[in-house]
Amino acid sequence: MKQTWRWYGPDDPVSLGDAKQAGVQGIVTALHQITPGDVWPVNEIKNRQVEIARLPSGNASGMTWDVVESVFISDDIKAQSGDWRAQLDNYKQSLRNLATCGVNVVAYHTMPVLDWTRTDLKWQHQNTGLALRFDQAELAAFDIHILGRKGAGQDYPEDVVDATAKLIREKDDAWKATLVCTLTAGLPGSGEGWTLDEFRDRLALWNGVSPQQVFANHVDFLSEVVPLAQELGLRFACHPDDPPFPILGLPRIMSTEADFQAMFDAVDLPANGMTFCTGSLGARGDNDLVGMARRLGPRIHFAHLRNVRRESETVPCSFFEDDHMTGSSNMVRIIEALLREEARRCAAGEMICQIPMRPDHGHELMTDINAGGNPGYSAIGRLRGLAELRGAMLAIKECVI
Repeated sequence: MKQTWRWYGPDDPVSLGDAKQAGVQGIVTALHQITPGDVWPVNEIKNRQVEIARLPSGNASGMTWDVVESVFISDDIKAQSGDWRAQLDNYKQSLRNLATCGVNVVAYHTMPVLDWTRTDLKWQHQNTGLALRFDQAELAAFDIHILGRKGAGQDYPEDVVDATAKLIREKDDAWKATLVCTLTAGLPGSGEGWTLDEFRDRLALWNGVSPQQVFANHVDFLSEVVPLAQELGLRFACHPDDPPFPILGLPRIMSTEADFQAMFDAVDLPANGMTFCTGSLGARGDNDLVGMARRLGPRIHFAHLRNVRRESETVPCSFFEDDHMTGSSNMVRIIEALLREEARRCAAGEMICQIPMRPDHGHELMTDINAGGNPGYSAIGRLRGLAELRGAMLAIKECVI
């Protein structure tokens, strides 16, 4: 697998030089400065490629822009509302422009309103580093008592609802303010955030919209975009829901193997693939990650390798980002399955055998702490994760494959 690294652009405090020192071979990034729904111009894409090709010292980096994460799909497109048709045309043009520049893997997600969601961005792990955590009771406390979403109490088990009252009673205003900020932060890398009223308004747009309707809209989108991607030589990689179950009343449609298989069946072209995120999928105990990697292997165009520790086997559940190799999922067996898929592609004579991967959601360790980076995208934490993953890859290749 090609070892890549997410970089948020020139303003990212984790530099391309840091990535190079970590042994990174390729970069995963996006044009976060482009408003969702607008076209990505060729000159902006090329400018980003030039930035990646040069280290801050001016020396050649040896790294290339390998994966777009993401050309954001607007909520208008997901809901087929507003000027979604014009935005879809812009999206297609962005794909053409990326293909012109030779960037050929496009990751995306289907989640409305929010990207990945956590309730704590600085939870102390047992290794004393800081990790991302999703606490079901904390989300419910926000949803029921702070946001005040109508009917929210009916979406949680009785014991979780009971726990929210204790949280609200015992936690101080600073904790509540941090929770609100964490849950209304908007899209990673965008720098935006919403007030509670703005957040309520965004959620309200999805009242009464069923997962079935969202899936149907997504199939409509793919029916127009995937044939174009196939023609352009692009690989389209859908990221799972994170967490992989409904939150805040929002519909979720990409949480299980059955969800992805239904998407592949609906638009059955090789370009229609997935981002195999072991952390997102691993937050459900009923997802067989090793089996999914084997069965869905031909449609895996990109991989996020990280490990969460589930705190129960219920769906939904609370969980936290664990060390890359020691969470609830068997990372060694997952890596083996992905490497075997690469070997299958090579044996079949496929043009593209290698799956780009990146370490995801590293802990804040040592000088990462208080360095002001994007949550989950620390330097040392991801360096450690990549080193562990790289070691496992080399050992499996040497001894198994």
